[in-house]
Amino acid sequence: MHPWERDARLIKEALIKGPQAYGVIVEVACTRSSDELLGARKAYHSLFDHSIEEDVASHVDSSERKLLVALVSAYRYEGPKVKDDTAKSEAKKLAHAIKNADKKNLVEDEEIISILSTRSKLHLKAVYKHYKEICGKNIDEDLTADMILLVAVHCLCIPQTYFSMVLDASLTHNADKKVKKGLTRVIVTQADRNMKEIKEEYQKLYGVSLSQKIEVTAKGNYKDLLLTLLARGN
Repeated sequence: MHPWERDARLIKEALIKGPQAYGVIVEVACTRSSDELLGARKAYHSLFDHSIEEDVASHVDSSERKLLVALVSAYRYEGPKVKDDTAKSEAKKLAHAIKNADKKNLVEDEEIISILSTRSKLHLKAVYKHYKEICGKNIDEDLTADMILLVAVHCLCIPQTYFSMVLDASLTHNADKKVKKGLTRVIVTQADRNMKEIKEEYQKLYGVSLSQKIEVTAKGNYKDLLLTLLARGN
């Protein structure tokens, strides 16, 4: 399957499954390049006779709607330039919004949505760094109650860590079927992209290589397929 079609179908499936699968929409929207996401949007339109934005807006009736629509609509600058003073200012805005989270729903905060959906990934990594300098901790620690926001930040700022966490959860002995699907999704979508970095991060986080973990967890032809795809990322 062409990567654009695959991503379009992943989003469609997530919309059908509902809130527990919305993280997959965020994953596709935030870990693909601008051109890849645009390609997925074109494929979705061709396959389903609707735009992704239209279907997200009509299917999602929870507080995550605005953020999800903004993320799937994004077309980010991908050059090397980052305005550090702007990144620091936006880190302060995020810190202020999170500090006052008891007064409103964070995932609907217009400032947060704007920052996460319009800024380049390099810029957001600078914001991530400044947030820690300002608050003395990673923004992750302040977003544990807002899962979609947490997934968005992970995918945009530390994608290797995000993918490693998805893989480890899917390789847990008692993981349910929905979680286990993450193993196939990540290996297939990232085999020709960032697999080397993901494998390095997995080893650092869990003290065992990803290939070793798959060796003792997966079975048969499925295991062989996963290991073959992993090897392509060397």
